[in-house]
Amino acid sequence: MRTILPSDLSHRDRHQLLLSGVSPRPIAFVTSVDAEGNVNLSPFSFYNAYASNPPIVAIGPAIAAKTGLAKHTWLNILATGECTISAVSYSMVHSMNLTSAAFASDVDEYAKAGFTKRPSVVVAPPSVAESPYTMECRLIENIELRRDIGGNGNLMLLEVVAFHVADTVMVNGRVDPRGMDLVGRMGDAYYTRTTELFEATQPPHIPIGMDELPYLIRTSTVLTGNELAQLAYVPVLPMLDGTFPQFEESFQADSIETELACERPQGALYVWLKNGNHEDRTTLHRIVQQYIRQGKIEEAWQTLLLE
Repeated sequence: MRTILPSDLSHRDRHQLLLSGVSPRPIAFVTSVDAEGNVNLSPFSFYNAYASNPPIVAIGPAIAAKTGLAKHTWLNILATGECTISAVSYSMVHSMNLTSAAFASDVDEYAKAGFTKRPSVVVAPPSVAESPYTMECRLIENIELRRDIGGNGNLMLLEVVAFHVADTVMVNGRVDPRGMDLVGRMGDAYYTRTTELFEATQPPHIPIGMDELPYLIRTSTVLTGNELAQLAYVPVLPMLDGTFPQFEESFQADSIETELACERPQGALYVWLKNGNHEDRTTLHRIVQQYIRQGKIEEAWQTLLLE
């Protein structure tokens, strides 16, 4: 692995290297208003949430290293103490990028990008009506980052004073990420779209951990680290259940490969047991792998214990 010291890089290369590893990053589409009432709309990927009571988010509008000019967003929030943040859906990406251009302070980026202003309830700046999720915010504190060594960054801590969520993305009182269809910023000009979703629930108990997995499981040549970790979520090492597996009398399967190709681990296990080749650990672990990928951790464990 290559070691790179920040001091050995130009500002541009250091910037890109940092953002290539800290990604994907959520995008804050920030609306602010200057003292004269001019509305500014600008995207920031130096952005995240840091507390929920009260709800606190932060953005990092930097002073341009090349020109030394301060971001209008930073100046506006310092002057008024208010802004809104709109989430960026995939359908908004290219229009959003239009607003990143260095327009003069009196140019309406909403008009340039074709977005609609949604009036706010608590603060003065509007938000993007096309966004499914917006927040009204007030400035808590601005932190200038390492000005003593020429740093150009800022950290603006913002308290959320109102949320607005589109009805279309609410399911059973919760935000459905599939409806949000958000994008994240990667390094360089790359973005990612949140269309490939998966669940990774944190264990609600103290798990046994990877180090407590039996040696023949921990050293599997089939199961990946992610799959082994899901086995290690359990609170205690499982014991073999003498009733597993159970098959109906009419159950039929005759090809392990066909059953695995059709993502039917139970059928593949049936054939594995029927063939009696119980030394074939690789095939058994492939069956376990499918159980894990289907979220059937109990069945995966019981299959492993058949060894």
